[in-house]
Amino acid sequence: SALQTRSNVQLPPAEEEETLKLYFSGDKKSATDEVWSAISDYVRGKGLNVKFNVYFIPVGDYRDKMLVMSAAGDRWDMNFDADWLSYKQMAAKGAYMPLNDLLPKYAPHLYKKYQELGTLSAATVDGSIVGLPWTMKMNQRPYAQWRSDKTKEAGLNPEPHSIQTIEEVDAFLHALKEAYPNEKLTRTLPMPLFQLRDEWVDLGFHGMGFYLNDPLVQIKPLEQQPFFMEAAIMAREWYTAGIINKDIMFDKEDGAAVWRSGHMYFTLQSHEWVLANQGFADSSFTQESSLLYPDRKFVNRTPLANVIAINRNSAHADRVLRFLDMLETDQTLYDLVQYGIEGKTYVRDGHSALYPEGLDTTTSNYMEWGGQWALWKPGFMRENPTYGKDFWTNEAEFANAPNNVDSPVDGLFISEDRIKSELERRDRTIEELDGNIESGMNPNPEEAVKEYIRIQKNNGLDAILKEAQRQIDAYLENKKG
Repeated sequence: SALQTRSNVQLPPAEEEETLKLYFSGDKKSATDEVWSAISDYVRGKGLNVKFNVYFIPVGDYRDKMLVMSAAGDRWDMNFDADWLSYKQMAAKGAYMPLNDLLPKYAPHLYKKYQELGTLSAATVDGSIVGLPWTMKMNQRPYAQWRSDKTKEAGLNPEPHSIQTIEEVDAFLHALKEAYPNEKLTRTLPMPLFQLRDEWVDLGFHGMGFYLNDPLVQIKPLEQQPFFMEAAIMAREWYTAGIINKDIMFDKEDGAAVWRSGHMYFTLQSHEWVLANQGFADSSFTQESSLLYPDRKFVNRTPLANVIAINRNSAHADRVLRFLDMLETDQTLYDLVQYGIEGKTYVRDGHSALYPEGLDTTTSNYMEWGGQWALWKPGFMRENPTYGKDFWTNEAEFANAPNNVDSPVDGLFISEDRIKSELERRDRTIEELDGNIESGMNPNPEEAVKEYIRIQKNNGLDAILKEAQRQIDAYLENKKG
């Protein structure tokens, strides 16, 4: 019953406690449960009576596990997702709750922020808002990055910014392999280099994309592009030469962790990780970088690069949104969620959040946890050992450089209803054949690519292209109007 105060003013009854079940990508750090218990205590004091059960799924398994959990009708509440994980498939299957009415009602501050940014349209499917995009701006055009301590040791010492083309990467990797014949050099495949060279944009739609220099934005299948054959031939050559790790198709370990631990000598990297502190396991490791094809255009990251979503089966969407709204307005809560418990998982130094003594990126008990990116708030972010002062301002400036452009179809969501069976066949063939071709494992790349193209045509490719193009044209027409 409602509480009665001395002044006879009736207060609402205290709400019953509910437990929110959350999923993030990556590995669960040791202090996670303790931190989220403290977060629960804090929000309870602000009138939100919730506990949190926080689960993590390794990045390599995340997409498939989320799709399986959704198909099984699991009733988790909130999860991290991204266009590079399961977001597009989950949204296409109706796995996420529409938030058009709930968002302004239960998270008015967050809703206002999205209105200012204009990014909700990217997470809108058939008129329904089914995701909450992150609020950052950045570009991930590739840099070549190498362990400069290792190249110096081998008498190879390329100047910074001197490796800019596929041919230069190829020559460098062969020299590196000669210097370190028994080491696993890289997980980098040639395909992204050729895509950058030719200004190809991956639509995140079943192995299809378009060229940035095409004003009509004509969707094309990846396997039919001339660069696909070039990349397949080079991948085979790298695989045979031992440049590409032989276990690349089966290795689920986080690539960033492999790089930090020193078990990789060359990688493709973004502007973010060229300037950030890598958090190498050994302070003697050093790195150098070179921007690839600086004259080419490259699309900025979509607002869907990191997303928070609410499960359509959640019974507590209102509480999830109230929590997210508090996070938008409360620095103390933001610090708890992002950095944890002061003195245990981080220490303050002025405005900075640093690791406690004896901990670093590789041994962290909470900071830099996976999936945190969707909850970043530029106004609350502290400098930390990874990202120094003004880091995110510089990232946004880089994204605004002339050759870094927004995709003409950012926010496009292609409905799959009319082409489900064709897409299922296409996806099966991608799973069976594409990886072997792109990673160089197929011994005869020219024949394999030709056969792959033939099979995909027979899978109903024309119907897919026609329906997808119809929707792209309608989207572009609608944008004009």
